Amino acid sequence: MKAMILAAGLGTRLKPLTNDRPKALVEVAGHTLLEIALKRLHKFGVREVIVNVHHFAEMIVDYLKANDSFGMRVEISREPVLLDTGGGLKNAAHFFLDSASREEPFLLHNVDIISTFDLEAMLRFHAEHNALATIAVQHRKTSRYLLFDEQGTMCGRRDTRNASDEIARPSSEVHPLAYACIQVISPKIFSKLEEQGAFPIFNSYLRLAAQGERLLAFRADECYWRDVGRPETIAQASQDLADGKFSLSL
Repeated sequence: MKAMILAAGLGTRLKPLTNDRPKALVEVAGHTLLEIALKRLHKFGVREVIVNVHHFAEMIVDYLKANDSFGMRVEISREPVLLDTGGGLKNAAHFFLDSASREEPFLLHNVDIISTFDLEAMLRFHAEHNALATIAVQHRKTSRYLLFDEQGTMCGRRDTRNASDEIARPSSEVHPLAYACIQVISPKIFSKLEEQGAFPIFNSYLRLAAQGERLLAFRADECYWRDVGRPETIAQASQDLADGKFSLSL
């Protein structure tokens, strides 16, 4: 199985920790975020990973070499210009479209997320429902929500900062859920990404939802999840580890 780790961002929210390193190499309890993500993916059967890089890119390359890529085959997707989530994924299409894996779904995982989600169950859900993308979500407070209909199909998004909804597919009832920055995606997505250059993946998803594509919610409300994209949440994750809320064996 293959996966992509999104790690190219500037890590602006993590300053000053990212003044001299990429966010992927910021540590929780002595372990880098990249190590934690790779080992968690490995636990669920992922053996081949592509990591997009931009900020302090060579540090990530050297780190992977020094650690023998943690026993995995890791390819680097360089972004001289940041391509955002959609553009970054599209730039890595070759990795998922080789003859051996072009029909197999893959995982997309932000590097600055720690969770105890059951990725195996998520993969089963994706296959059983023949989804184009399966999106991990939780019922929690956030400033930006994805909107799903009663069948759990994505139909829009909501930004509470300007009190606006974007509805791609009308529904009699919508359920706002928080994106957990983990997805299972079919390689069929690459033939449907018409956008060019830098673009957010959810801009494409709104267009695809309007066309009737199956973009489904995978609920993980009871699982541990933390965005470790700020110094204070790095500190909180270290405390969570000490309190036994997650383990580095994940």
